[in-house]
Amino acid sequence: MNRLKAKYNEVVKPALAKEFDIKNPMLIPAIEKIVISVGAGESAKDQKQLQNIADTISLIAGQKAVVTDAKKSVAGFKVREGFPVGVKVTLRKENMFAFLDKLISIALPRVKDFRGLPKDGFDGRGNYNFGLNEQLMFPEVEYDKILRTHGMNIVIVTTTNSDKEAFKLLELFGLPFAKGK
Repeated sequence: MNRLKAKYNEVVKPALAKEFDIKNPMLIPAIEKIVISVGAGESAKDQKQLQNIADTISLIAGQKAVVTDAKKSVAGFKVREGFPVGVKVTLRKENMFAFLDKLISIALPRVKDFRGLPKDGFDGRGNYNFGLNEQLMFPEVEYDKILRTHGMNIVIVTTTNSDKEAFKLLELFGLPFAKGK
């Protein structure tokens, strides 16, 4: 069993049930999935760069990434329907806990001038969304094999609809939030 999953069962679940006075164990907030996505931008025109982004995200996530296509044409962005526009991967269960553990304990401490994740990334439905500027903070990524540095968006989807409960859940998991407001 993953270290964070064991922590959730032994520490986080009882603490959340006690703090929010939840009697039904099925209503205790949990992390449902983690979605990592990268908008390709100018790299979408070059198949080699798009494949490099997909390989990098697959390496980081530990699961094969999917190239996403445009759903409709947008003339202002010079995008046609079916044109590749980004890369995403959805993590659940063991892969999700493994990625979250790696993110908290290895990747985020390697970010230069890191002062914590912003607290305003909650969407009002209990999901947390934040972005990272580059992929080099992950130990799997080899600098020599990267064609272009890119950021990524990470969404942590929880089973609760309350931002307050979701914040407490992620805080108990050890996600480093910024001090202050």
